[in-house]
Amino acid sequence: MDRESDNLEPRRIGSFGHSSRFEASLRRRTSGSQINDDLEDDSVSNAGDISDRALHINRHNTNSGRIQEDVVLQSYGFWSHDPILSNTVSPVSPLPMEIISPLSTDAIIHTEGKERENKTEVPWFLEYITCLIYLAVFGILGVLTRYLLQKLFGPGDIGATSDKSYMYLDLPSNMVGSFLMGWWGVVFKRDITKVSDHLAIGLTTGYLGSLTTFSGWNQKMLELSVEGKWVFAVLGIFIGLILAAYSIIFGVETAAGFKWILQRQGPNLDCTSTSNWKVANLRRHLAVIIVLLLMLGVLWGVSGALLKREFGDGGSEAQLWLACLVGPPGVWIRWFLARLNGRGLGKSGSLKWVPFGTLIANVSAACIMAALATVKKVVNTKDCETVANGIQFGLLGCLSTVSTFMAEFHAMRQSSQPWRAYAYAMITISISFALGTLIYSVPVWTKGYD
Repeated sequence: MDRESDNLEPRRIGSFGHSSRFEASLRRRTSGSQINDDLEDDSVSNAGDISDRALHINRHNTNSGRIQEDVVLQSYGFWSHDPILSNTVSPVSPLPMEIISPLSTDAIIHTEGKERENKTEVPWFLEYITCLIYLAVFGILGVLTRYLLQKLFGPGDIGATSDKSYMYLDLPSNMVGSFLMGWWGVVFKRDITKVSDHLAIGLTTGYLGSLTTFSGWNQKMLELSVEGKWVFAVLGIFIGLILAAYSIIFGVETAAGFKWILQRQGPNLDCTSTSNWKVANLRRHLAVIIVLLLMLGVLWGVSGALLKREFGDGGSEAQLWLACLVGPPGVWIRWFLARLNGRGLGKSGSLKWVPFGTLIANVSAACIMAALATVKKVVNTKDCETVANGIQFGLLGCLSTVSTFMAEFHAMRQSSQPWRAYAYAMITISISFALGTLIYSVPVWTKGYD
């Protein structure tokens, strides 16, 4: 009997060993799957903007920072610098191989060593000041470009867009900004950061974020619905979303093709050309700050002088110059709100795939714009309309963005769960339109404002 029990014991031990190995293997697979899911959530949420975290990543160059940077780059198929992440299959469909080929090891070691050597010379507060100035200057340039596109494609010239049609006035600027986001914010973003991290932030968050406007798009659809043109309002929402989404796709594909041509000309062409322009030491930072401060002073000075001259007439020019004065604060607020992207809700960080910073910026700007539109109806004076339109076009136009919204939407569509893109778009548009209806449409209907 004892011998029989002794014979059974090894069997039990062997069975337990197989079970333990199976459970360990299962845990490893589950852990790996969870890591991939977390990386995907981070990548899609941080595809557009990560605020000042980009400065922390590039300044400290820690392992966690490198992972965060790689997460953003993997959202569009770029290879990771980290060997662990490089062996992990990206949860997002990659771009063509020509645009994701990594640099040589010697180039990476040389570049990173030089960055560590020079970064210590730049104080942290100078990084922030430089970034804010970049955002202000490029934000004003985005406002001016949006105004020019409105005039070019509006009723006065080409006549492709109108306030009375689903082809709203800001549609061309939203399409152009989304297209350029595919170039500067996806394919060539790493190349731009080799020159200056602040330049990359200025171009994407500052210029493209201000060139495009979600709040203006939402308000035009509200005005169409107030006039009873519900079909035009629905068409404007869907056409605006589809055209902007395909604009960034077209931008990514054309930029990828252009980069492929450049790489055929010479594999190290981008490395040698960008290294000479790298803004990495204190002297170059100070030079850039001086130039940008002069540009900002000129832009604000000219805008203030022209606003003073044109304000009495109350035309679109006066609204434009006021918009240039109040636009930069809108960019700054949106940039700081981008800190919420990729953080999720609560301590557990649930719903990390939702870019809450961009969502809050777009919805809040749409609500404030609807409130100002209601104020214009109530007060109904020329000066009030000039001030309200200037704030709407500048502050709120820069606070909201379509280019970043489309970058996040596109990254979600390329992920393993593309339904998130449409859920994110539906949440943003439906909340903004519903709150705008309560703030603007209901008072106009009930009070009978013209």
